[in-house]
Amino acid sequence: MGRYDVVVAGGGHNGLVAAAYLARAGRRVLVLERLDHAGGLAISARAFPGVDVRLSRYSYLVSLLPTKIVQDLGLGLELRRRRYASYTPKDGTGLLVDNDDEARTAESFRRVTGGEADHKAWRDFYAMIARTARALAPTLLEPLPTAAEVERLVGPEAWRDLFARPVGQAVDERFGDDTVRGVVLTDALIGTFADPAADLAANRCFLYHVIGDGTGEWNVPVGGMGAVSGAIEAAARRAGAEIRTGAEIVGIAPSGEVTFRADDGEHTVTGGHVLVNLPPAVLDRVLGRPADVPEGAQLKVNMVLSRLPRLRDASVDPHAAFSGTFHINEGRDQLAAAHAQASRGRIPEVPPAEVYCHSLTDPSILGPELRGRAETMTLFGLHMPARLFRADPEGAREAALRATFASFDRVLAEPIEDCLLRAPDGTPCVEVRTPVDLENEAGLPGGHIFHRDLTWPYTENGRGWGVETEDERILLCGAGARRGGGVSGIPGHNAAMAVLSA
Repeated sequence: MGRYDVVVAGGGHNGLVAAAYLARAGRRVLVLERLDHAGGLAISARAFPGVDVRLSRYSYLVSLLPTKIVQDLGLGLELRRRRYASYTPKDGTGLLVDNDDEARTAESFRRVTGGEADHKAWRDFYAMIARTARALAPTLLEPLPTAAEVERLVGPEAWRDLFARPVGQAVDERFGDDTVRGVVLTDALIGTFADPAADLAANRCFLYHVIGDGTGEWNVPVGGMGAVSGAIEAAARRAGAEIRTGAEIVGIAPSGEVTFRADDGEHTVTGGHVLVNLPPAVLDRVLGRPADVPEGAQLKVNMVLSRLPRLRDASVDPHAAFSGTFHINEGRDQLAAAHAQASRGRIPEVPPAEVYCHSLTDPSILGPELRGRAETMTLFGLHMPARLFRADPEGAREAALRATFASFDRVLAEPIEDCLLRAPDGTPCVEVRTPVDLENEAGLPGGHIFHRDLTWPYTENGRGWGVETEDERILLCGAGARRGGGVSGIPGHNAAMAVLSA
């Protein structure tokens, strides 16, 4: 197959973004993907036989994807804003954050917290977050700033509370209600096993969850996540990139040689640059180097429901509660208890989790016969590290699902299992993925959805784009790059810019 200007190892959405930019710039680009489809984990799939629903099987919402990338590549995506940010049940009532009705949100805070102070603190805190997002988001598509430059950009308050000290300390100082504290802190724990009161890893996770595209809003991709990767793949192909699926990378050399295995045997190609859209631990392995395996920490449950579950809070329409993020036992103290139990190697007694229903905002993912008769529900469980599933993957998966459903039932007026749609063969439409499942099925070491722990969006020394490795011709273009993680395309863009500016 010969020589290319750039070989992209891994055809996930970031690799496709890099390929599209480079091919548009006239480079000869080859993308190699192990699976039989491009898109990596940003895909849609019909998970249940005989049920016409295109679930966003792994990644499911879009926040970090910059408008600039969408416009540059002519992606033509539709990302719908969610009116309701979140709903959090508490003692028969609940905290509803309505993006379009500040008075309703204020009244909900009064009902849950018993006063005005936490709502004022909420508005002040998220005003500071909004300023930080507007200042920081543009830098994500530029060469890395220094820490001092970021501190000047965001100001002393944001630097202190989001960068310099554990975010849990700032949240505890600003808010008095345990429920409100927990709602804020969940953004610090998505896919990250950390104690936000003591670990700055939680700060880094929090930052990437609140600065997306300068707004921090989490939007629904119309058509599901497969529409996002499909649009990027189409842009790369239009630009002239060559994409080969069913090609597993088995070797990468610092000289630019890439060896892959396909149905017709092993092949070697050479790139002037090799852009790696693989986890860093996988890159180390194919380079023949020792690899540090990270640890993912989430439980992903995909469901199709025959109806939305009833709430204990009759004042809130389930359609409002479930179209935003529905928090399940995610108070500050509940999060801390679950972290402590998981740290000791136990599945949390009351697992914290959150759900949302894609089909309430975008019913197009439902087949015609199911529209109005079914809804999708995605559950993301926190504090479920890979260590809990190593010894007995199947048994631990079942135990984690039972505990999570029991946790969910605590805040509903009826069991969630009573609401599950059944496939034609009678099986309930529920699919569970643990970190060990992601390791085995998707090739993510430790099941870490960000490829490794997230990093600060600045450099401590030097400049660069945050994609460089110790080998000059090998660049990271995936979630494991600095400023990686999530469905963003940012590391793909930055790796392409590093090549074009070389």
